[in-house]
Amino acid sequence: MSHLKKLILTALVLAVVAVSQSWSGLSVYYDFEGIDNGYILDKSGNGIDGEIVGDVTLDDDGQLGKAGRFANSGYLDLDGANVPPALIPTQGFSVLAWVNVEADGDQAIFCARSADTQWLVHPEVRPGGGYYRWTVRTDQPGGTIGQVQKGVPVKNEWHHFAGTYSADDGIAVLYIDGEEVGRDQRDGGTVNKSWGLGARVGLNIDDARPFNGRMDEVAIWTEALTQAKIKEYMADGVLAKTAVEAQHKLATTWANIKNR
Repeated sequence: MSHLKKLILTALVLAVVAVSQSWSGLSVYYDFEGIDNGYILDKSGNGIDGEIVGDVTLDDDGQLGKAGRFANSGYLDLDGANVPPALIPTQGFSVLAWVNVEADGDQAIFCARSADTQWLVHPEVRPGGGYYRWTVRTDQPGGTIGQVQKGVPVKNEWHHFAGTYSADDGIAVLYIDGEEVGRDQRDGGTVNKSWGLGARVGLNIDDARPFNGRMDEVAIWTEALTQAKIKEYMADGVLAKTAVEAQHKLATTWANIKNR
C-alpha cells in the first residue's frame, strides 16, 4: 500500500470514529425515512425498532425529510420488556422530537412503564391546556422528581420538543424550539431501570393520550443533553445519520483507492 493510500484511509477511519463517538449515549433514534416489514427502524444501531400498531404512516412533508403521521390511536411499540437495561435512561434522560399536532387534547410523544406499574416519563403536547409537559418519576411508585409544564403549543406547526433530566443535580429542563422554557430542581433520584410494562411512541401504555399529527427525528438519550447539543440536533438531525453516511463514504472511497 502506498503512503498516500495509508494517509487517506487513516483520515477516513478517524472521521468515522469521531462521528460515532459524538452520538454515544443515544438509545433510540427514529428518522421515519422508511418502513421495513411493519417497523420504523431504529437508526441508533441498537436495534430497538418500533413496531407499527394501527394507523402510523409516512408523510413526505417532514421537518427533516419524511415524518411519521400518527392517527386513530396508532403508535410504535418498542417492546419495552426486552430493551437491554443498559439502553434505558436512569441517571440521565433526554427525549427529543419534532412535533406537529393537529388536534386538541393531551398527546403523548413517548411513554414507558416499569414492572412495578410506575410511570417513568411524560413528554407530551397539550394544546387544549396550552402547554407542553415534561415529567420524570423516580424508582419509587408515585415519586415525581421533575415536572415542567410550559410553552404554548400551536396546532399545524412544526415545533421542537426537548426534555432533559440529570440525577446528579436533580434538574429537569424543558426546551421548546431550542430555548429553555422552564426547569424544576428537586432532591434528585434515578429513573426506574425497567420498561417492563412497555414503551411506546405516540400513545400511553394504558391506551390514553394518542398523538394526532406528525413526528420527526424522535430520539432518546441516556444523558441530559446540553442546550448547545439540542440546537445542533434540532438544526441538522441526529448524528447517527451522518455516521452512516461517513461509513458509506469510507467503503466507497476505499474501493476506489484499491482500484487505482
